[in-house]
Amino acid sequence: MTEPQPEFWQTKTLDEMTSSEWESLCDGCAKCCLHKLEDEDSGEVYYTKVVCRYMDDNCRCTEYQQRNTLVPDCVWLRPEDVADFFWLPSTCAYRLVAEGKPLEDWHPLISGSKDTVHQSGVSIQGRALSEDYVHPDGMEEHIIHWVE
Repeated sequence: MTEPQPEFWQTKTLDEMTSSEWESLCDGCAKCCLHKLEDEDSGEVYYTKVVCRYMDDNCRCTEYQQRNTLVPDCVWLRPEDVADFFWLPSTCAYRLVAEGKPLEDWHPLISGSKDTVHQSGVSIQGRALSEDYVHPDGMEEHIIHWVE
């Protein structure tokens, strides 16, 4: 009987992954698409419940291929930026792999389903408000504490 082979995220660093492997690490929680505020003095990052206008009800970007053109400050996670992943939620697969930690049981690569991230309550599904309905000066009113 042969031992099961380790999965790519267990054997490769983020910068060794193919683009397909990299993309598959995204669990679909959409927390990185929430608007964030940074305290200029402390550098602390605060998440808001305000999400990009291109986010759909299934936590998917409707303009994924054009996101950086349509939204120039859109977060673009890249292997070369691993050192800056500290602001990502503690459940984010990119951060977990960068820190040498295992993926969560609800992650689609573990569960085999894209729905488990929503069923587990980890995603922003049903908890976010489109930026179309929030004045930029009112972002502080929407700071949340449920993103770890």
